[in-house]
Amino acid sequence: MTQFGEWHSAGEGITRKIFNPADSMMSMMISFKAGSLGTAHSHPHEQITFVFSGRLTLSLDEAVHEIGPGEQIVVPGNVVHSVVALEDSIVLEVFTPLREDLLKTIADY
Repeated sequence: MTQFGEWHSAGEGITRKIFNPADSMMSMMISFKAGSLGTAHSHPHEQITFVFSGRLTLSLDEAVHEIGPGEQIVVPGNVVHSVVALEDSIVLEVFTPLREDLLKTIADY
């Protein structure tokens, strides 16, 4: 199993590292290779996606947003969302409350 802060595969062209969580909030850094796809999904957690580098399109329900360095988008809970990396990209995602589904993939948890 993966450790906190350790890069691991999260799909074709996607790697991520999950950081130690706070009591009710957590974050992870994600690296997308150009052309990689984050499949459509939803979860009850609120999410902020902040782009450090690269460009992505983020689909929220029917709306499509292109975001780049220094920009962020808020994903409300239970909204179907997906991502397409237009370029190699690095993003930080913050969730509240804790995403137990992600934390269960970490050996330290």
